[in-house]
Amino acid sequence: MTVQTSAASNPNQALWEKGDFTRIAAAMRESGEALVRSFGIKPGEKILDLGCGDGTTAIPAAMIGADVLGIDISRPLVEAGNKRCAEAGLVNCKFEHGDASRLSELEDKSIDRVVSIFGAMFAPKPFDVAQEMVRVTRSGGSIAMGNWIPNDPTLVAQILKISSAYSPAPPEGFISPMTWGVERNVTERFMAAGVPTSSITCSNETYTFNFAGSPSEFVETFRRYYGPTMNAFEAAEKNGRSDALAEELSALFDAQNRSGRSDITSIPATFLLVKVRVH
Repeated sequence: MTVQTSAASNPNQALWEKGDFTRIAAAMRESGEALVRSFGIKPGEKILDLGCGDGTTAIPAAMIGADVLGIDISRPLVEAGNKRCAEAGLVNCKFEHGDASRLSELEDKSIDRVVSIFGAMFAPKPFDVAQEMVRVTRSGGSIAMGNWIPNDPTLVAQILKISSAYSPAPPEGFISPMTWGVERNVTERFMAAGVPTSSITCSNETYTFNFAGSPSEFVETFRRYYGPTMNAFEAAEKNGRSDALAEELSALFDAQNRSGRSDITSIPATFLLVKVRVH
């Protein structure tokens, strides 16, 4: 599979090219692999991974033997993913730069499975995203999305909630990516793309971040490398509130660490797993 999609007008590109998300993704590998195994992917299947990052789910799918195309808005992450594929000797997995809401050069019904774990939820124009995912999936194929849940008490939703309190208000017309974590929104978007409600299922699942360092070191990794947190700290600094933001995040990470150790961090986070069957 080869595709060149346009990402030039996506306002999220600068956000996800900021910092180095591979530092966060390193803490997500084990859960990513387990999630891919649970999908029942078979060798030879054509998989599209939207918002693939550097391959947390795409590479495990390729290792099963699937033919995987990863698309991401961040050019550095695409480069990092292709490097990981080369290092692993995977010729059945490639990463390309593109926009999840405009897959114009992918043919209709050309994909067996579309997967997007904490990826396409961040793309603007959610109805376009759902439409495109359905369009490219063959009849009898499937879509799986992992989406963070708004106001959930676990890690990622709380990071984003805390960070937003220190950040400028979003521009007019902005649709929060967290709206993908609400079942009725998911249903509405896929119904608009022609999928009946009987073909859409949602369940709350757990994704665990495992970091080889203390919770405070993990906070520092988010502060230095995760675009949304970096922006929050930059805004907080202008108002003399960066110490308060750091304290809030450190308290969150400490409270949610389940490793039983102060030098290792293991934090579970709840997400909405969406499964769609395309007819």
